[in-house]
Amino acid sequence: MQIKTILNRVQKHSSFVYVDMRFIDGDAVELEIVIRPRVGSRATCSLCGKRGSTYDTLASRRFQFIPLWGILVFFVYAMRRVDCSRCGVKVEQVPWAEGKSPITTSYAWFLSGWAKRMSWKEVAEAFRTSWDNVSRAVGLAVAWGLHHRDLGGIEAIGVDEVLWHRGHKYLTVVYQIDGHCRRLLWVGKERTTETLETFFRGFGFCRAFRLVYLCSDMWKPYLNVIAQRAPGALHILDRYHIVAKLNKAIDEVRAEEAKRMTQDGYEPILKNSRWPLLKNPKNLTDRQSEKLSDLLQYNLKTIRAYLLKEEFQLLWEYVSPAWAGKFLDRWCTKVMRSRIEPMKKMARTIRSHRELILNWFEAEGTISAGIVEGLNNKLKVTFRRAYGYKYFKTTETALYHTLGRLPEPEFAHRFF
Repeated sequence: MQIKTILNRVQKHSSFVYVDMRFIDGDAVELEIVIRPRVGSRATCSLCGKRGSTYDTLASRRFQFIPLWGILVFFVYAMRRVDCSRCGVKVEQVPWAEGKSPITTSYAWFLSGWAKRMSWKEVAEAFRTSWDNVSRAVGLAVAWGLHHRDLGGIEAIGVDEVLWHRGHKYLTVVYQIDGHCRRLLWVGKERTTETLETFFRGFGFCRAFRLVYLCSDMWKPYLNVIAQRAPGALHILDRYHIVAKLNKAIDEVRAEEAKRMTQDGYEPILKNSRWPLLKNPKNLTDRQSEKLSDLLQYNLKTIRAYLLKEEFQLLWEYVSPAWAGKFLDRWCTKVMRSRIEPMKKMARTIRSHRELILNWFEAEGTISAGIVEGLNNKLKVTFRRAYGYKYFKTTETALYHTLGRLPEPEFAHRFF
């Protein structure tokens, strides 16, 4: 079987023919495949898509194709210029590549598929191409996917921020968290009111009106925009963010009390106590359990704060929003009488967000920020795999590509 036969099976173009194959010896063996226009065919204008007569022919260009048996493959074609009655003299449009791209469309989709499994640098090294070509391929796949994705039927979304660069530089991410589809919908720079407003403007009033659930943390700019843009959705503050803030308050109490005990000359009993106090008791190691048992014998502010936190966990066992609200009110009253300032601050925060917290019970626990945090973990893996992305545009493209569940076109032949 000839190479020409294989190409006509997997990459056939009706107005063009493969006329010659030749090996080029150098640092790496290359296979050049010469393409010519079919006799009598007319070139297609790259702007309007209308066919026209040939004005002249440019010098031959090489387009990198998918490697064959570890051999680099290039299409070689002399581009024609079209004398278009509508656009003037323009370079023709060819079916195997877009614009001035040095790689074929098939190769771009091939590289973008591997870029979901490995870092872009590893893909470039494995297939002996450049990082820029891989980046260009992923950009093509993301642009096509965003243009063709379906945003209908979205009922639940989650909004969160993730640390992007050092120096408190954040990204705002919006996920679809419906049971049947969990994906990245949008990513924006910073975590401001304007950032989230930009998402809702693009999302559209009608889609926002159809939202049933919306999950976020307590970041005030998010709360304000969500209340204005999606008033009909049940806005839920999930347990994950609340417990995280409780742990932060306990850690603050522990650090302050440990420092004071050291200054007063007491035994440093709070040393190495951070994780025994913050971790779920079920997840403690034997050594951490022993440390916690020793600490519970002392009447310290840190221990009282820890016991208040553990008591708060009983909230999630309620089913009725009314009974959960009564428990929450009693707990906040007890904390306000504890004279532990970080915990009192947390109680005031919970009181100010009481309605949104109780919405978790209205939703019967079906919507959880745990889904959002799971997607955030995948997002962080994308960052770590690339050792971080310097520019926002590259970051945005990589995240859509990995987490967006973007559609792909139908192919006559799908390469590995």
